This record gives sequence, C-alpha cells and structure tokens, in this order.
Amino acid sequence: MEAILVSACLRGVPCRFDGRDKASPALAELLDGRQAVSFCPEVAGGLATPRRPAELIGGDGHDVLDGAARVVDGAGHDVTAEFVTGAERALLAAQRAGCTEAVLMPRSPSCGRGAVYDGSFAGALVPGDGVTAALLERNGITVRPAPGV
Repeated sequence: MEAILVSACLRGVPCRFDGRDKASPALAELLDGRQAVSFCPEVAGGLATPRRPAELIGGDGHDVLDGAARVVDGAGHDVTAEFVTGAERALLAAQRAGCTEAVLMPRSPSCGRGAVYDGSFAGALVPGDGVTAALLERNGITVRPAPGV
C-alpha cells in the first residue's frame, strides 16, 4: 500500500498551536487506498500544545533551511531550531514509510505550501513554503496543501 505523509491536525489530532485539530473531510478521498502517516512537525520538534502562533520572518521555509530567515512566535521568541528539528523528523518519518507525497496544512510556518503568513501576525499571506514543506520538497517528496481547509 502506498504511504502518504499527512499533517496530524488534518487527521483529527488536536496538535495545532491553539490546541485544536483541523480535520478535513475532503481529505478522505485523497487518502483512499493509501496508508496515511500522520505527523506534526511542530510537536515533534519539541513545541507544546497549545503554544503561541509562529510565523516566518525574513523569508520562507527554504530561507530558514539556508540560515537566512527564522521562525518567531507571537511573543518574539525564536523557535527556528524547533521548526527545523521537526522538519527533519518529518522527513525521516516520510522516508522510513516510503512516502513520495505529502498533504500538509495550508499556510502553516511548518507545513504551508505555496503561501505562508508574512510574519506580521496580521493574517496576511505571501508566496512561499513552510519549513517542513521546503525540506520535503528538497528531498523529492511532492507536497500539496490539503483540500477543503
């Protein structure tokens, strides 16, 4: 059975920054006939649930991986290390399961694909990828935002 990495919050796990999930009924069709590997990179990186929201400052996830940007929470604490560790652990989980594709939470500083919050904590979006999405893509895993979220 083909395996696919999926943001744990999309599978009903209450691991988002606000302590809730973001279960997506539209995801069921996409996962049909596949083994879903549920994973939350932020929790795997050592962050608590609930936690302060975080955003990318100075670029996107690719820039974070290159050392040119960082991830900061709403109180100004740098959580870049936790986001990078979580991304590395997500990649390892995906590789161990043989995943060639991932469906991740849109707009997230970890999982966002194509658009992420701009770092102002005002809800504005900019083009870019989250840290985990960037690392997965760099390692040949196709990343898509979840449908219907």
